[in-house]
Order: sequence, then structure tokens, then C-alpha cells
Amino acid sequence: MRVGHLFLFAWVVVGGMAVAWSADSEVLRPRVPIDQMETARAMTNPFTVTPEMREKGKALFEGKAFCRACHGTDGKGLGMDLDYSTFKGPLPRNFTDKMWQQARTDGELFWILKNGSPGTDMASFIPLVLTEEEAWQVLTYVRSFGGR
Repeated sequence: MRVGHLFLFAWVVVGGMAVAWSADSEVLRPRVPIDQMETARAMTNPFTVTPEMREKGKALFEGKAFCRACHGTDGKGLGMDLDYSTFKGPLPRNFTDKMWQQARTDGELFWILKNGSPGTDMASFIPLVLTEEEAWQVLTYVRSFGGR
């Protein structure tokens, strides 16, 4: 009987690792089309990152850009008063995920704000909601969730 429990435990652990691996690969999957990736990655934030820049980004994240509605005030991707059982497809991005923060360049994130995120419900925000300058401010704040 102990062998049966050991086998069951091993099966659960291996299965859990497989689920975690597939989740990680989805997090790291680029959203920028391959033919636009080089251009997106070459873009850099034209503004100096300062505490004031982060504060402006935070104000936009929590206000005008309404990012917190989906990504939450803590940036973990669990917004306010949402019934996640009704979601189909990927949940909003968890900005505290350090692996994701390292994998995505500022230019890729800017591209997503400008074009939306294919395969998700993330819509385009530039120029309908944010100016390009405001988008860089929001991205500066988003980077702070990863310790930058």
C-alpha cells in the first residue's frame, strides 16, 4: 500500500510540474508578431526613470488608464470585483512575475499598449486612452512591480 501512495504522490508532483511549466511558457510567449519584434525590442523609454515619473505612472494606472481594474492595485492580475469563473482565456498579466519582467523589453510593452495583446482581452490604449508619453509613464510604474 505504501508503494501505491508513493506512486500517487509522484504522479501528482510530476503533473503539477507539467502544469507549472505550461503556465510559465504561456507567460513568456511574446505577444508582438515576429515580423515586428526587432522594431519593438529596439524601442526604449525616452524618459528618465524618476520617482516622479513612477508616481505619474501610478496615477494613470489607477485612474485614466484604468489598468488596476484588471491587473489589480498590487499588479498581480486579479482586478477588482471580477468573477474569474466566467473568464475564458488567459487572465490579466501578473506584473509581479519576475520571469515575465525580465523576458519583456520596454519596447514590447509599449507595442502592446499601442496595439493590444493578441490572444488576450488587452485592448489598444494609445492614442484612444493614453498619449505616448503617458504610456511610458505607466510602463515605468508597471516595471516597479518587478523591483525596477
